[in-house]
Amino acid sequence: MADKTPLVLDVDGTFLRTDMLVESFWAGMGKHPIATIAASLRHLGDRPRLKAELARIGQPRTDLMPVHAEIAELAQIARNEGREVVFASASDRELVERLAVDHGLEGKVFGSENGTNLKGTAKAEALVAAYGEGGFDYAGNEPVDRAIWERADTAIVVGDESSAKAMAAAGKPVQSFDGTWRWRDLARALRPHQWVKNILLLLPMLAAHDFTWATLGMVVLGMICFSAAASSIYVANDLLDLEADRLHATKRFRPFASGAVPLLVGMGAGAAAGLVALLGSALLGPQMLFITALYMLLSLAYSLRLKRLRWVDIAILAALYTLRVVAGATVTGLGVSAFLIGFIFPAFAALGAVKRLTEVTRARNDERLPGRGYARADRSKLLNLALIGVMGAVLSFLAYGFSPQAIALYPSRLFLWAAAVPMMLWLIRMVRLGYEGRQDYDPILFAMRDKRGIGLLLMCLAAMFFASGMWESVF
Repeated sequence: MADKTPLVLDVDGTFLRTDMLVESFWAGMGKHPIATIAASLRHLGDRPRLKAELARIGQPRTDLMPVHAEIAELAQIARNEGREVVFASASDRELVERLAVDHGLEGKVFGSENGTNLKGTAKAEALVAAYGEGGFDYAGNEPVDRAIWERADTAIVVGDESSAKAMAAAGKPVQSFDGTWRWRDLARALRPHQWVKNILLLLPMLAAHDFTWATLGMVVLGMICFSAAASSIYVANDLLDLEADRLHATKRFRPFASGAVPLLVGMGAGAAAGLVALLGSALLGPQMLFITALYMLLSLAYSLRLKRLRWVDIAILAALYTLRVVAGATVTGLGVSAFLIGFIFPAFAALGAVKRLTEVTRARNDERLPGRGYARADRSKLLNLALIGVMGAVLSFLAYGFSPQAIALYPSRLFLWAAAVPMMLWLIRMVRLGYEGRQDYDPILFAMRDKRGIGLLLMCLAAMFFASGMWESVF
């Protein structure tokens, strides 16, 4: 005779590779940050009310939340056998009901409501009342679920090895599934490959031709602080962009969007990285601390709101790159000329436009990009903005050749002006490839792999090297 025992599935961390309360919080932060923070503080001691309020404010899309494939398969097998399959979660009941509809499990649902946090013993009592003692199989993932497994027929354990061993030792039939996360996925979420952008802190040192070990050491310390700051913001950005990333062709594989790393783990790692950035910057001086804090605040504002504003987002991206240069000048005590700022800002405004240009060119339809303010119709405007940025950067570079600093540092200024040619060709190449959709979604990382582009940049650096007269001094 076929087994008709109902299969009861916990949701957070069991059926889903995420937590709906945390999902609701970050969805709310992306849409209504002030209301979300206020609700979190107001109902911190009332979990059912907190879950209901955050679900109402954030309205997270349950249909996009990552599913534990093995548990979903288990549920499908049970349904094919004619068994009842239901969700029983401590999450807000309305969210659980929406998730059930998304996955074709309409019917009985258990969730937190009316002041009851359906967790542990409370959930066990509700399930026993519905199905009787030992009248159901239960899938969960936390030690708190032991109170339910003890009263179930079969304990289905996801990731919690200690509980699986304890249930087996007590004579309970146990099925175990892997639900652990991996450190390499967390490292991927911190995006160490993006730290290469902090090479911009070297520019003031290079522009001043100050190649002492002491100066280099201070720059390296500044780069470490900015790398930690960037990682903390990347984590926050990914948590705020969960829905948009899950709708994206490639970003849906990111650690938080895919459920490879728990959101709470990411929050802890992001907070730790931010603390390292601020404490390290404080040791380098109050000015460096101010610049790092400004960078983090501006980046957070960008993630929360500004990246959704057309044209404003590109200006903010350029400003964030410019702040890296200012940080390099601050940490070394070297000045940063107006010509350098005049070159960096429009150059990175052009690359910011290229980033958006690539996204709209590779978009699947004519609608606005998820979480962004652009659509395919904006391609020509983005192209014009990118070309204006290229023009501004080149003109500033040429104007620098007439400055007192350039006269003092570059005896052969003809080579300095000649360096503008490969630099301009490189920028135009980046714009063209973005317009044709032949880049990936980060022009800086693309540039690090683009052999022809690297060749043009090396030609630019070689011309500047000759212009400085260092060739004679070295050789």
